[in-house]
Amino acid sequence: MDEGTIRSPEDLLATARRKAAACGPPRGDQLVLAADTGVFVQGRHLGKPTDRSQAAEMLRMLSGRWHVVYTAVCLRAPGDAREALVATRVRFHVLSEEEIVWCLSGEDVMDKAGAYAIQGRAAAFVERIEGEYTNVVGLPLSVLYRMLRELDWRPGIAGAPRPEGG
Repeated sequence: MDEGTIRSPEDLLATARRKAAACGPPRGDQLVLAADTGVFVQGRHLGKPTDRSQAAEMLRMLSGRWHVVYTAVCLRAPGDAREALVATRVRFHVLSEEEIVWCLSGEDVMDKAGAYAIQGRAAAFVERIEGEYTNVVGLPLSVLYRMLRELDWRPGIAGAPRPEGG
């Protein structure tokens, strides 16, 4: 799906809504989950790099700076829905050219917003994080869990009794 032009975190939410809508309405006990993640540094959106040169430039932009990772989450259930826009601040230490080359040579970052995966080699660059780690990975799990609970979803545990009516 074409994600369109992202200029703001709100654009991420619009993209997640389009992704959810493309799945059609949920039926029965179905849920539809859609998300979109973006990296912003000094108000500028860093999308997915188109080549290694652009990926290296993105890492240079993140070097020694704070940036914000936003994930827009849309959760649809029959007759109900929840949405969230989650922000996590991340600060990288100052990166040398050698570190940038090392990061880019060890994993595919072409499908990663901001040209890095926090669960990959870039984890070594994180000086500080403020907010939910799993948001930076691409899906804020604690927020998603809260949204699921608001829609009366309960985790299934094999052999455990189900609550009345559930």
